[in-house]
Amino acid sequence: MIEASGETPDVIHYLETPPDRERLEALLTAMALSPRDLLRRKGTPFEELGLDDPALSDDALIDAMLAHPILINRPIVVTDKGAALCRPSEKVFALLANPVASFTKEDGETVHAPEAKT
Repeated sequence: MIEASGETPDVIHYLETPPDRERLEALLTAMALSPRDLLRRKGTPFEELGLDDPALSDDALIDAMLAHPILINRPIVVTDKGAALCRPSEKVFALLANPVASFTKEDGETVHAPEAKT
């Protein structure tokens, strides 16, 4: 969707080059999310690490994401218009300067850009 809108994404392979604490905290702030909101649960060590414990601090959750980058939910998209966890993928429309009107995802689903507010 990003490329179809004429932009070239800078893809960060977070498992190979995970963000450091400063970058992760900056992304959380930019997205207005708590660390708990960014935790990926499925296919991760979320349960075995006991990360569902509501007593865990934000720092403890960030420590877990830094130690196990697979816990960082994605995709995170950052543009001049802001940053967001783009799940579902159509959330990326709001971050693009010139989004396409519609896009067909790999699974065959077609998503449409929201109508511009005038």
